[in-house]
Amino acid sequence: MAVTRFCVRTYEQDLRIFPSLAARISLIIFGLVLLGLPFFVGKYVVFVACVCGVSVISALGLNILTGYTGLISLGHAAFMGIGAYTAAILSSKAGFPFVAALPLAGLMAAAIGAVVGVPTLRLKGLYLVVTTLAFQFITEHVIYHWESLTLSDRGIILPSPALLGYKLDTYESFYYVILFFAVAAAMFTKNLAMSRTGRAFVAVRDRDIAAEIIGIHLAKYKILAFVISSFIAGLAGALYAYLMGLIGPDHFTFNQSILYIAMIIVGGLGTVFGSVIGAVFMVLLPEVISAVTGPIASAYPTFSPRVGAISVIVYGLVIIGFLLFEPDGLFGIWIKIKRYWKPWPFTY
Repeated sequence: MAVTRFCVRTYEQDLRIFPSLAARISLIIFGLVLLGLPFFVGKYVVFVACVCGVSVISALGLNILTGYTGLISLGHAAFMGIGAYTAAILSSKAGFPFVAALPLAGLMAAAIGAVVGVPTLRLKGLYLVVTTLAFQFITEHVIYHWESLTLSDRGIILPSPALLGYKLDTYESFYYVILFFAVAAAMFTKNLAMSRTGRAFVAVRDRDIAAEIIGIHLAKYKILAFVISSFIAGLAGALYAYLMGLIGPDHFTFNQSILYIAMIIVGGLGTVFGSVIGAVFMVLLPEVISAVTGPIASAYPTFSPRVGAISVIVYGLVIIGFLLFEPDGLFGIWIKIKRYWKPWPFTY
């Protein structure tokens, strides 16, 4: 009876987001560190932390589409651009407040995402990749050439956002807004993955024909995945626009879409934790490269023009390395470390 009592797990226990006390304590400590970060670091570090937060939100959106549903998209930066320009136009030209422009930016990206998701009903694999790639280039073309609306390469200057009468005109103040949305996006994604909809996404990813046989509506869930992913991307793009204060066509290029793909691959496909650490890792990687190559470039000026090429090479080597040696990404490494230490010192 004693063995039975300790072995049985209820369905509610399996659905717990943080099943252990250690996980809850670690989360509380990590949350306190994030809340106190602006008080102990400089302005530039806070800015980098804001960029990390925006990247985490956007990576979570892409992971819902690619990691959970298996629909590869090379147009994620385009949805961010749609959200950013929607917020910029509404706030700078129409006078919309921050609390109104932000959700409308997400809704605009979601509406276009629903249209882009229609080809997924007949296309998949490389054909879908080409479709999203074409959408990325179309969006870039529209942003650059619709000068009367987007001001082309001159960019749009956004007013400082305000929340509840408090002006968010510093990185430190806007940091907490981004932190709130990053935590909300992570919680939403985690709960979505454990819900009926999330399990349907995974079924579509693993075997879409089998999923359709057991009653999962493929059209509904594929388009829904695009809508949710696009909404989160549009929200992240709007936050990025307010953070920078000025946006232009160069902020949402094809290279950015590749960067977000790299984030979820390096972090770990189909995991919330992987999206978070993958986004932070890929944002901080250029900072580390700059810290290493900066002194070298100063000492050897002829080396300076090659610093950008080195960054690209390092990006490529990181992605190839994870694909070859750790397909589960940083999340897979974390799981292996936990499994190693769990039975320690009696490992065998």
